[in-house]
Amino acid sequence: MRIGHGFDSHGWESPKTKPLILGGVTFESEYSLKGHSDSDVIAHACIDALLGPTGQGDIGMLFPDDDPKYENANSIEMLSQVVATIDNAGWEIINVDCSIIAETPKILNKKENIETIMSRIISAPFSIKGKRPEGFEHLSGVACFAISLLKEKNE
Repeated sequence: MRIGHGFDSHGWESPKTKPLILGGVTFESEYSLKGHSDSDVIAHACIDALLGPTGQGDIGMLFPDDDPKYENANSIEMLSQVVATIDNAGWEIINVDCSIIAETPKILNKKENIETIMSRIISAPFSIKGKRPEGFEHLSGVACFAISLLKEKNE
């Protein structure tokens, strides 16, 4: 068994240039997140949490942010590719757990949708918690930590 850890963050962008997507779910917002792809911090943190322990690199290696083909790319599709890659390399995902840190949006009302989508993509249990950066003067974006548990299929 191996444990993986992933992190991603994106700052706010105004005026809004694209939808705010977190865990494959669109949120109403007057802002969007800066980034080359759709900037889904949940999917991005999960990608690194899955790639690291399997020795498959990281999100920047597989989906370079200077490659035009990934401009506004769908991060859920990127995550699906990563799941297939690690599956083909002989790994099984046991579970993924995430903590998202943001003043806004609050994810509670869409938590179940995010967990359903992400569980379906990774074919394993997925959980997420929303946290506010209490005591910090200002957080100008959204951050996400992800942890994964994987095992080799022949274990």
